[in-house]
Amino acid sequence: MIYFLAFFVPPLGLLLNGQPFAAILSAILWVICFFAGFFFWPLWFLPSTHAIVAIMLRNDDRRHRELVDAIERHGPPPGWKP
Repeated sequence: MIYFLAFFVPPLGLLLNGQPFAAILSAILWVICFFAGFFFWPLWFLPSTHAIVAIMLRNDDRRHRELVDAIERHGPPPGWKP
């Protein structure tokens, strides 16, 4: 659902994902690319692409942090050899 929101309203999607600075950057990109998109139409996808990639990277970081915390808390999985 957050990706859907990030595609259509990138600053709001980033803000709801807990990334206020990326939301500000996306809002600036949104305004610039709206007007520049009349001359070069693929620029209309730039703010949405930025928001989707930023949300994806944040979710990957959360998953990685959870995995590292679980390994620190419970030790490595059985049969794991360095």
